[in-house]
Amino acid sequence: MINAYTRNFITRRRALQLGTAGLATLTIAPKWSMAADELNCLVWCDHTHAALLDPFAEKHGVKINVKEYEGTGTAYSLLEQSQPGDWDVFVIDSVDVPGAVEKGVLAELPDAEMPWDDIFPELRQPQLHYKDGKLYAMPEKFGYNAIAYNNSKVAAEDVASAAVMWNPKYAGRIAIYNYYIPTMEMVGLGLGIRPDTITAASLPAIREKLLEMKKLASVVGDVVATQNALLTGAADILVAGGEYTVAGMMVDRPELDWTLPAEGGIRWGQAIGVFADSAKKDLATEFVKYIVSPEGQGALATADCYWAMPASSKANLDESQKKQLRWEQQPGFIANSHPYFIPDADLDAAMLDVWTEVLGA
Repeated sequence: MINAYTRNFITRRRALQLGTAGLATLTIAPKWSMAADELNCLVWCDHTHAALLDPFAEKHGVKINVKEYEGTGTAYSLLEQSQPGDWDVFVIDSVDVPGAVEKGVLAELPDAEMPWDDIFPELRQPQLHYKDGKLYAMPEKFGYNAIAYNNSKVAAEDVASAAVMWNPKYAGRIAIYNYYIPTMEMVGLGLGIRPDTITAASLPAIREKLLEMKKLASVVGDVVATQNALLTGAADILVAGGEYTVAGMMVDRPELDWTLPAEGGIRWGQAIGVFADSAKKDLATEFVKYIVSPEGQGALATADCYWAMPASSKANLDESQKKQLRWEQQPGFIANSHPYFIPDADLDAAMLDVWTEVLGA
């Protein structure tokens, strides 16, 4: 049975994902204004709430229009349907920044004006955010695909090991996030295979474990479905879950928890930049600087859609929020996690084939 809290949370998340949240500074429309006092942003759902947008809008006397998307391919499709100058700000997976730069989508940012001293060193990743010595995107938020779980039903010593993902003790109580790359990379870690060393030769062993896990699983689904399984008790372990699935609910639901097993986790990151054909680059750049400021970072980290770690060590967060995000454990988590690894086209196709087979088993 879904309780009232579960219903409200899922409704709110889906509303944000569909872009229907009624925010004072938020206008969602099929055709964007190019007025000087408006800023048009192509973003993820965590950039759509008033607590994040209102301070900047009020300070600069502008209206912020946001369009939420899922997946970089979807963003490019939207851009193809748009006119030059329609968009000003772009939120994107950090691993996809080089491709966006190659396509000429992003404008150079003023490197010297960015708060690099505040950014966690491991997130600076010049190979992602720079090209030919020029800065094109700023890291803004990160988190982990690891293990989310119910700490009243799952032993702490069990989730300390990646083997919990296929532990028969939890048969019928495991949810699996239905996205093949992080989930297969988590399984690889459990088998002693670093994500960046996965090859076609690694896939038979990963496939075997996935089939084993599938037999134990109660749910294989997207973020909402697997998160809901934890909330309702349909599952007590979420494979490839992390702070983004439970951190925002831990005050009301203290049994919801997350951790990195000893073998590590997969570290994802997102970045923000300015569109190359924006007619309002100065204002868009100010918005980027606001997002990576302590104020912007605190609001972004605790966005209604999902919580995750801010890229800035100076983010405005209270002690309770830091506890939910495992702030004090971040040095160890960062050291024991692996940057999100995107396989080449051939390996990607082979991994997807394995995943499709497992889902159909």
